[in-house]
Amino acid sequence: ALLYKSKGNYAEALPQYERALAISEATLGPGHPNVATSLNNLARLYHDQGNYAEALPQYERALAIREAALGPEHPDVAQSLNSLAVLYNSKGNSAQAIDFFRRAAEIEETSLSDTLISSPETERQLYLNTFQGTTDMLVSLGSQTNDLTNTTNLALTTIFRRKGRILDSVTSSFQQLRVQLPPEEQSLLSNLYNIRTQISALRFSGLGNRSPEQYRTLLTNLEAQAKQLETSLSRHSAEFRIESQPATINAVQSLIPESTALVELVRYNPFNFEDPQNRWSAPPRYAAYTLTVNGQPQAIDLGEAAPIDALVADFRRALGTRSLHAQTIARQLDELVMAPIRPLLGDNTHILLSPDSQLNLIPFAALVTEDNRYLIEDYQITYLNSGRDLLRLQLDTPSQQDPVILANPDYASSDTSTQVSQKSVAKSNEEQNNQRSIDITNLTFGPLPGTAAEAEAIAPLLNNATVLTGTNATENALKQVNAPSILHIATHGFFLEDVERFIPLDPNSRGFRAGLSPTPTGNHPTQATPSNTENPLLRSGLALAGFNQRSSGSEDGVLTALEASGLNLYGTKLVVLSACDTGVGEASTGEGVYGLRRAFVTAGAESQLMSLWQVSDYGTSELMQLYYQNLKDGQGRSEALRSAQLSLLETDQYQHPYFWASFIFSGDWSPLEEI
Repeated sequence: ALLYKSKGNYAEALPQYERALAISEATLGPGHPNVATSLNNLARLYHDQGNYAEALPQYERALAIREAALGPEHPDVAQSLNSLAVLYNSKGNSAQAIDFFRRAAEIEETSLSDTLISSPETERQLYLNTFQGTTDMLVSLGSQTNDLTNTTNLALTTIFRRKGRILDSVTSSFQQLRVQLPPEEQSLLSNLYNIRTQISALRFSGLGNRSPEQYRTLLTNLEAQAKQLETSLSRHSAEFRIESQPATINAVQSLIPESTALVELVRYNPFNFEDPQNRWSAPPRYAAYTLTVNGQPQAIDLGEAAPIDALVADFRRALGTRSLHAQTIARQLDELVMAPIRPLLGDNTHILLSPDSQLNLIPFAALVTEDNRYLIEDYQITYLNSGRDLLRLQLDTPSQQDPVILANPDYASSDTSTQVSQKSVAKSNEEQNNQRSIDITNLTFGPLPGTAAEAEAIAPLLNNATVLTGTNATENALKQVNAPSILHIATHGFFLEDVERFIPLDPNSRGFRAGLSPTPTGNHPTQATPSNTENPLLRSGLALAGFNQRSSGSEDGVLTALEASGLNLYGTKLVVLSACDTGVGEASTGEGVYGLRRAFVTAGAESQLMSLWQVSDYGTSELMQLYYQNLKDGQGRSEALRSAQLSLLETDQYQHPYFWASFIFSGDWSPLEEI
């Protein structure tokens, strides 16, 4: 039947589906989940033919069987609800469709939460990808219904719960909570972990040799035990309460300050509710959602992703080469992305910005408005992985040691002429020698005297700072830090090219490198596409003492992003990576940037300051000195960067955004209590 249906031969498919249904009912009984699968297949055939009257009772019977046999929170129940939602929306009943979508989304959230706890990261990503279709449907729904309030609320809630979710699952909850809880509560947490693992496995294994009644009883008992443990842990642990708090619009909205707007950007594949033969044929698009402390969420479609992605690539090249055309491209990109959003911001001047896909790799502060002003001149911008971050930022884990500064490592380079010849001929000799970067074909480094001056200037501004320079700026020393209040690393940074292979991966999670635009696809998001498969966390890193000789005590002198993710930074209030390309990596739709940017969040850092291209040594030193002085003066972590960047913008030497716009701030923007 599937073969005939895929060829559009519905007349031949129908009797095969009907025969399959009859066999399932006769062999397994009318209440078996396999019968529901046959019914759902038959209903979809009628649905795709536009025969809604025949499709509806089949969908409804499949739903009833699944709820009775598997329980009301099983993923297959969500599948039936989503099918009914699409059908009702096709019939023009958007209110009923939204209700079914909402019920399905709650079930999917429960299933997702259990699976993310009990699975390794690669499996988490694969499972989350299975929800991409419904996420895209909900974003698409807003442009195809008049019920904007309910569709916007449902879509934004789903985005809060799924965007950046893998990163959240890696950084949060069980491992860190185990350290913080007393022994008796650690035992409760371990029990909860084990029970959730059993629940997840049971949901995916199906009935097996059990009857539906036995299956339901076992699942219900496990769910009751999990609920009891969650209640007990929530009563005793504020950390667990916050970590397990569901992401809702009200919860996120209550944490948005005055004069601030949250902006969620999403890249999605449009779903066509009206044309069953071309459900996923339209090219990807971007959309934006805004939320302030008062009022309803608002949504706006930004258009096709391809022209925006192309301008992103042009903009990055122009910024990285100090092109005179950078401002022109910045105006064009602003017109497509931020100009449609600005009317939704009202009088709010602080933007909590959660980009998506390639938009993760540009400094929005350097976009140019219709008044020929940089965005930074009118707005303070703080980056988040998702609006859900506001829930996590309620936690206040104490630091374990005073600030640590690591700068000007001794790379033991014996020949600096090689580095000079590899740099761009368009730059001065001084810039060639003193750029915090790495050429892909050149894996040795020259000294960065600006980082030494930087360390000397900021150390007196920090309380009891440990300063590691020269031969002491080693990988061993960095790996021994224990949640310093501030970690400042000034050195060479890099993000290397990878090797392309063909494997079946979600095109939405396809990686790309700065300056390249991925091929847009209109295919259904589960279709196999070529993908870059080398681990981006091994192609991104920082060079430390002994790197040129690949010898630094028991280490090799390079801290990869994968190694950085294992640092203990829970309690670190600020990480500053004063180096090249520390904020770039492989940008994944819905999951941020895989590289150092992700690694330091995974390690537990509360906030980060990172770069988006190859930065100037001395220009960066100037920026960092201004930044720390602003922090010392009591400015917030994000505000201090904006003030420093505006100061450089006013100079003759550093007014091009190449110098001041490379660094972006993400995470908790509030002032530091003490530095």
